[in-house]
Amino acid sequence: MAESTALDRIRIVLVNTTHPGNIGGVARAMKNMGLNKLYLVEPKRFPDEEAVWRSGHASDVLDDAIVTRDLDEALEGCGLVIGTSARERRIPWPLMNPREAAAECINEKGDHDVAIVFGREDRGLTNEELQKCHLHLNIPTNDEYSSLNLAAAVQVVAYELRMTALGDGLPSMKADVADKREWDVKPASSGAMELFFDHLQQVLVDIEFLDLNTPRQTMTRMRRLFNRVRMDEMELAMMRGILRNIQRVKQRADKAPEND
Repeated sequence: MAESTALDRIRIVLVNTTHPGNIGGVARAMKNMGLNKLYLVEPKRFPDEEAVWRSGHASDVLDDAIVTRDLDEALEGCGLVIGTSARERRIPWPLMNPREAAAECINEKGDHDVAIVFGREDRGLTNEELQKCHLHLNIPTNDEYSSLNLAAAVQVVAYELRMTALGDGLPSMKADVADKREWDVKPASSGAMELFFDHLQQVLVDIEFLDLNTPRQTMTRMRRLFNRVRMDEMELAMMRGILRNIQRVKQRADKAPEND
């Protein structure tokens, strides 16, 4: 029962999938390993007969798949978001292999949904999409031939999730992650964090710390900082309160006579 509870809170999110056969292959890989929550962000062709054909006996996963208009909608309600990345990024992000990522997911203890996000077949996830993720996941493939089919990538990650849920992963790693998860308040959701980042950016512009015409990497680094920390709901409320107070003080200062 513990296994199904943990796996039932894990979403596999596919972004802009081009080929419907890949969606079917992903559904099959998911059902093989006991996963059932499939989210499709603006798929090119879905529903489609080829997806059904490739899914084998996993058509129920396709029937229950949720199609969303953007990534934010697919991540709504998630307390942990992990994005798959095959490329080195200009600004490094916390990076895990599938086994480490599985330990993180399972040790969330079913308190909220967890999303593992897979990008487009030809170019993966954009930098903007990866910045919405707390952690990045990389499958350590052979350097001489690193191309990995979408369904195969999902199969690797789904296998590690199942093994960890069954208790056959890395016990020492699971214990270490579990210690970090003993907390009194739920983690802030992905949607709440996006509202915070919008608010933070506006305040930084208001106090003339950030110039949107020459943003450089300021907000990217801010996202990395707060995603790495993973604020809980109370901490996030405190930060939003601080930002609102800064705005109020700035407004009063702007209205005050110049000689004051």
